[in-house]
Amino acid sequence: MTAQPHRRSLLLGGAALAATVFAEARRPLFAQGAPAATGPFTLPPLGYATNKNEAAIDALTMEIHHMRHHGAQVAGLNAAVAGQPQVAAMPLDEILMNLSQVPEAIRVAVRNNGGGHANHSMFWQIMGGAGGEPTGALKAAIDRDLGGFEKMKADFNGNGLRVFGSGWTFVTVTPGGNLALTTKPGQDNPLMDGQRVLMGNDVWEHAYYLRYQNRRADYLVSWWNVVDWDKISERYAAAMNGTLRI
Repeated sequence: MTAQPHRRSLLLGGAALAATVFAEARRPLFAQGAPAATGPFTLPPLGYATNKNEAAIDALTMEIHHMRHHGAQVAGLNAAVAGQPQVAAMPLDEILMNLSQVPEAIRVAVRNNGGGHANHSMFWQIMGGAGGEPTGALKAAIDRDLGGFEKMKADFNGNGLRVFGSGWTFVTVTPGGNLALTTKPGQDNPLMDGQRVLMGNDVWEHAYYLRYQNRRADYLVSWWNVVDWDKISERYAAAMNGTLRI
């Protein structure tokens, strides 16, 4: 008898969670509502259908993540640099590599929204693939610097699990093609430390919660099924020739 109130509270809690999820799903997407603040930065298209990554990420999560979360960061970055023509005229990577020179009044907003814009622009680009394994010069670099593909995956995923709260797990790349693993909290980006990003995975809950709930480890494992190694190889080549930006 004493278990009934507890059971009732659990049922009510579950109903509230379901209602929240369905309300989120039915709310108009960012692009269908108020437009992003005008300015020099724009939301890049996915380049593929939102259901392209179903092997790891459901279409609804892709829509919400891209249009709302990333879209809001673009709007926030444009709002932050409004009235700051010198900052607004800079490429995003140069802004992030020189945050100490950004006016203090907007520095936090630029760090959070600019970092998020860079992180997500990279993230959409390297997905939409069929997984598998890297080849060619990229495979050779992974073997040399990260102990081979399977070890890289295990270490990359382990880093993602160890991120406390929200953040990212990355592989960085030097102009000479050397690779390293790192993590960043929030929407920080390795550019803030003078490092270029080869690839990375978003471990904020909004990246995976609809399908995986608290099972971040399952998401990290599944994510490799939608990696586009051709795109990552292109990023590796761009790092080597000095044209990789974000």
